[in-house]
This record gives sequence, C-alpha cells and structure tokens, in this order.
Amino acid sequence: MNNNVEIVAVKKCLELIENKLNRGASADWTGYDFEKLSDEIQVVTGVLLSVTTLKRLWGRLKYGNTPTTTTLNTLAQFAGYKDWQQFKQSLPLATAVKKTEGKWKYWLSGFILLLITSYAILLSSAKTKAPINHSVYKFSSNKIKTKGVPNSVIFSYNAAAGTDSVFIAQSWDVTRKVAVSARQHTYSTIYYSPGYYKAKLIVGQQIVKEHDLMIASDGWIAMVYKDRDVPLYFKKNEVLKNNKVEVNQEILSKYNLPLQPVLPALRFYNVRDMGDFKNDHFIFETTLKSDFNQGNAACQRVEVLILCKDETIIIPLCSKGCIGDLSLYAAGTTVESKHADLSKFGCNLEQWVKLKVESKNRHMRFLINGEVAYSLKFSSKPTAIVGLQYRFSGTGAVKDTRFTKDEQTINF
Repeated sequence: MNNNVEIVAVKKCLELIENKLNRGASADWTGYDFEKLSDEIQVVTGVLLSVTTLKRLWGRLKYGNTPTTTTLNTLAQFAGYKDWQQFKQSLPLATAVKKTEGKWKYWLSGFILLLITSYAILLSSAKTKAPINHSVYKFSSNKIKTKGVPNSVIFSYNAAAGTDSVFIAQSWDVTRKVAVSARQHTYSTIYYSPGYYKAKLIVGQQIVKEHDLMIASDGWIAMVYKDRDVPLYFKKNEVLKNNKVEVNQEILSKYNLPLQPVLPALRFYNVRDMGDFKNDHFIFETTLKSDFNQGNAACQRVEVLILCKDETIIIPLCSKGCIGDLSLYAAGTTVESKHADLSKFGCNLEQWVKLKVESKNRHMRFLINGEVAYSLKFSSKPTAIVGLQYRFSGTGAVKDTRFTKDEQTINF
C-alpha cells in the first residue's frame, strides 16, 4: 500500500465530512462536537466510532497507526460512498501525491511566510483594539418547561453597545454559534436532548457573557436519532416497566425501525440536579444488556456516559471478541486498548452485565460483574455530576441504577 496515497485520501475524506457537518474549522471542535459526530456517523452507517477514535483521526490525540479497514469504510460511507475503495478510486490520488512530493518545499516556504504574516497582523490587532467592557452586555435565558424534551429556550440579550457581529452559542461548542441582530433582544431555540450546557453571548470573536443551562430529562428518556436534528422519542409507558428501561426488537418494529442494514442509534438519558455529587467522590452502579448481535451488530458496542458539568466519563463495553478497539475516557484521561489491557470490558451482553464505578480522592476504579477491569488516577478539577447517557447500537436495557456518596443514595 502507498502510504502517501492513503494519507492524502484520509485527509480528503475528513475534509468532505467537515464540509458536510458545516460546523466550522475542525481545529475549533470541542468534545461535544466529536460526540455529535459520533452520533451522526452511527445514524447514517450503523457503526459506532468512538469519540477517541474520531479525535485520533483529526489529530487531536497522538496516534501513529493506520486506521482500520472498518473505520475507513465507515468514514467513506458517511461521506456518501459505498466503501473506502470506491472513495479512493474517485480521487486522482497518484497525481495529487506526485505533485505534493514535488512541491512540498515551495508549500512549506509559503506556509511559513503565511504564519509570519498572520502573526504580525494578529499582534498589530491586539495592540490597537481596545478591550471589551463586558459589563455593558446582558444575557439570560428562560426555559419553557422546567424539565423534559424537546424544550424551547428563550435567550434575552442586549448587545447594542457593540459594533461587531453578535452571536449566540447554545453550548460550549462556539463553532455552532448563530448570528443574531445587535438591534434585537430575543432569540429562541429548541433543545432536543437533555444535558448540561454553557450558553454564550459572543461579540466579534470574544465571549462577553455566558451562563450554565441545564435541560433536565424528567426521569428516563429513550430515543433514536433518525436524522440530524429531531429524534424519535419512545413513550414512557412503552419502555419503563418494573424499574427497568428497555427498547427491544418488538418496540423497534412497532415504530418501523429495522435492525438491518443500519443499526438504530438508541440513547437513554436521565439528567437531573444531583446536589453535591462530584466526580471525585461517588459510587455508580448499573446493570445493562444489549441482546441483538446479528449482522453488523456482532460487536454489541455500548457506551455508558456519566455526565458532569465540565467533564464526561465514557465507559465502553462490547462483546469479548471486539476489545481490540476500545477507548475509556475519564476526567481528561484517555485510555486506549491499543496500548492498555481493556479486555475485561468485553463481556456477554446478551446477559445482564453489572457495571460499577468507584471514585475517591481522584482515584477511579471500573468493575465489570464484580471484577476490577481498570483503575486510574486523574488530576483535573472535580466537577458536579448531572446524570447519565447510554449509547446502544440496536436494542438496549438498563436496570438497578444508582449513585452513592457516603450515606446518601440517589436511585434512577
């Protein structure tokens, strides 16, 4: 295989995906952006590419290996092609590589000159532009419903003091900002998923005001992402029975959601105010299963997310034969199965699996069916826990879920 040809092809495919998403420069993408990309790829292809895998592809995490064939095929399918081979055949890669190899010196010289010029312009701008007085701006929000989704939020703002363009970003992801009029004072939008967000008022390129915004779920919510915006919500009385939330093949069939050839991107949410529970001191317990393993669901990939105000804990599970491509993420620390033994996160998901997470003094342990699967230490600042998200490919079920801190217990 010509590695240069492969590298050029991968870069071109990533460019197509960036253009398709229309979320601004990938260099500015946040963890939330990569989570949404992972969701959308699964909706289109039925394959779950983890956030860590996507960050590796976009160069946000160090990784020296070539992407797997499955990953490349998935990227090509999301970009609109049958598979990776068809995508490569659509590109004049040999010519492109030859030109690249012959002119790289000129490109490098031009790139260095561009960097120097850009730096000089930025330095000059920083010296001449007066700092923004944040106190003259106003920004607040009002939820139409106290909990539950979809939920509309009305933002009230006053940016008349500024002369630059004005934007509102619904979350910490500033690349998804929406332009608003400086002469107006109201902007409304819809949140389709529960979560904890950082809403921002942006003037020019500066964040002048921001505040926390929680979209609570009102208990368990089960949904399937059918397109890029509006999910399909299941009725609570269909999926909640005997302290268990479950979406099985029968329920999927009722909503005309086939399990092949593309697996439904099934999500469970439970987001709420949990008081003083923080990610450096808690015990989390849950029991889950995903019993569909046919076709492209052979790996039975599941991700359990413990949602925090400023962080996320992402715990992967899969069938035993698929542990070679797992990523565990906890409070700024990423552990990959390429370089660590995550084999105990492989299990028989056709049966109930018990997951337990213990965190104390920034030391975290992950237990599968009572056995320690991995442990780590993290150094990031403790942050409050606000709920859970479960990601299934196909069917899924959850029960016996709780958080414990000292003598306090919150049952879900």
